[in-house]
Amino acid sequence: MLLLDNSAWSRLGRSDLDSRRSYEVADLMDGGLVGTCLPFLLEAGFSARSHRDHSTIFAELASMPQVAITPAVERLALDAQADLARVGHHRLPPADILIAACAHEADGGVLHYDKDYDVLRRHTRLRFRSEWLAPAGSLD
Repeated sequence: MLLLDNSAWSRLGRSDLDSRRSYEVADLMDGGLVGTCLPFLLEAGFSARSHRDHSTIFAELASMPQVAITPAVERLALDAQADLARVGHHRLPPADILIAACAHEADGGVLHYDKDYDVLRRHTRLRFRSEWLAPAGSLD
């Protein structure tokens, strides 16, 4: 399973995203292979422009599998932040650290468009698949 990060979710409908990649991600979603977790859901809700937009977003996300924040995920996230602090990267967004910890715990990956996930893989003991929605820099 791939957990969504808002950096990917917010770019899925963009015209500069390769249409083949859009279809590939849609197929993964339809197959139940893309999931969510609380930090992502809070980010998605934060990006809503209105109550109606918020309701629409959550209606779309409701059918996806969700990975829970467990005490094990909490410990993984805290340990990962400590690992990052040792190498001077402890200022990564807490939501990204939690999403990566959820992906680790679920033995999955993160679908993103954010270099922070590569930093997390490189400098922490978290093991998850870091899957870019599109090549870095291609959508900005």
